[in-house]
Amino acid sequence: MYMVCVYDVDEKRCAKVMKVLRKYLFHIQKSVFEGSLTPKSYKDLLCDLRKVSIETDSILFYISYNEKQMYKESLYSTCEPMNILI
Repeated sequence: MYMVCVYDVDEKRCAKVMKVLRKYLFHIQKSVFEGSLTPKSYKDLLCDLRKVSIETDSILFYISYNEKQMYKESLYSTCEPMNILI
């Protein structure tokens, strides 16, 4: 499955959340990550994130299970590892 993750967490936990996300996804822009994960890897990611975040943090995942359902278009950005979200 392909996903985009965006987060808004307290400054104290920001580095820890980013470190966890970098283990699983590609860092695209400040608090945005994207990439393909297996269901098992996704569960592992959620487990790791729960260890470093709290309920008041905002961590959102946009998930596509079908490669034909999502297309990414970027305005102005030159950093594009993937154009078609798989």
